[in-house]
Amino acid sequence: MRDLKNKLTSGKNTKNTQIRKGKSFGYQVLGFGAGGGGNPFVLAEGGTITESGNFKIHKFTGDGTFTVTCAGTDGGSNTVSYMVVAGGGGGGKSSGGGGAGAGGYRESKSATDSYTASPLNATSGPTYNIAVCAQAYPVTVGAGGAGGGTCQNGDRGSSSVSLGITSTGGGGGGASPCLSPLRPGGSGGGGRGNPGAAGAAGAGNTPPVSPAQGFAGGTGAANVPNPGYTEVAGGGGGATQVGGNSSPGNPGTAGNGGNGTASCITASPVAYGGGGGGGLPGGTLGTGGSGGGGNGGRGPSPNQPAFCGTAGAANTGGGGGGVGAVGSNGKLGGSGIVVIRYKFK
Repeated sequence: MRDLKNKLTSGKNTKNTQIRKGKSFGYQVLGFGAGGGGNPFVLAEGGTITESGNFKIHKFTGDGTFTVTCAGTDGGSNTVSYMVVAGGGGGGKSSGGGGAGAGGYRESKSATDSYTASPLNATSGPTYNIAVCAQAYPVTVGAGGAGGGTCQNGDRGSSSVSLGITSTGGGGGGASPCLSPLRPGGSGGGGRGNPGAAGAAGAGNTPPVSPAQGFAGGTGAANVPNPGYTEVAGGGGGATQVGGNSSPGNPGTAGNGGNGTASCITASPVAYGGGGGGGLPGGTLGTGGSGGGGNGGRGPSPNQPAFCGTAGAANTGGGGGGVGAVGSNGKLGGSGIVVIRYKFK
């Protein structure tokens, strides 16, 4: 048996945390023990607890502690499944504000579990089939990034951390050409609409993990000779798809947010990690990706009313929508979520 230390996790969240890989081999970690009087299954507290058949599900929508009072045994179950989703980035605000990237998405179904996992389920390596010790595990749930004000990039979302697993916050959507390049994230923010060359998008899966925790954003369109409809932004990246590139025109079309992914870890299918749609001064706005991505905003045009865009959905890690030339700022990213599940009978 050996301790696993995820290299992507900050020290504050992993201090004094020990995680065992796979089944135990008949000996005890010094200072921890099985606890619970020899109960063959995991017993734990923390978060909102529900049951599905022989499994307990702990859902954390804010910071908390997963406290294991009994670590279980080989004869029952001593491993856990998990899903860790970071906060989505905030949308950009300019003539064509980029949609924000979704928060990083990481999941692994233990060898004893039976629910339908997402395509991003880790099935091997040090993040798979994690066995817990009888101790307290801190849980950090990342907040969504704030949307940008006038000619400002959106903020990156905050990371979520649990059991030595870190998911990185989504990258903020792009805005004014005078600002610094987009920051990468779990999924990258969409490129701004640009009066010169195409607006670059933020990279996804940063820092890199396997399976990938997210994808890059889409690029913003370069200027065309059409005053009022020239800056058209790209969509933010999602958990399973690159954000859509924008298309210039009269009027233009902003990029859609990349799609997220669905998991049944909470006993029913729920989608997470959708990228935010891009914004533009007028024309066809970018829609948010499945999994809580917010829609982009636009200014008024002859055949379409102004629309202020929407935020990423709470506890999905969805990216916020980017905003074009309207009064509203870029939209807030959706907060993250952590779910831990194990066999208890």
